[in-house]
Amino acid sequence: MKKVSAGSAPQTLVPALVQALKDQGAEDIIVFVGGVIPAQDYDFLYKAGAAGIFGPGTPIPACAKQVLAAIKAARVHA
Repeated sequence: MKKVSAGSAPQTLVPALVQALKDQGAEDIIVFVGGVIPAQDYDFLYKAGAAGIFGPGTPIPACAKQVLAAIKAARVHA
């Protein structure tokens, strides 16, 4: 397993996870990211396939609303 710093972990792991899901035929799985992630990394993570990013203090109802919206949108496109 490759060791990465906490600052670069999302930029390394999200693209790898999205690619691994595609490789397994599971591109229908929606990827969300959470934790202490610098705002300047958000655009990269969205382009890499993250459907949502939840930083510290994000209210759970806001997270749930975004997750449900992503699921509904994925169902429409399925």
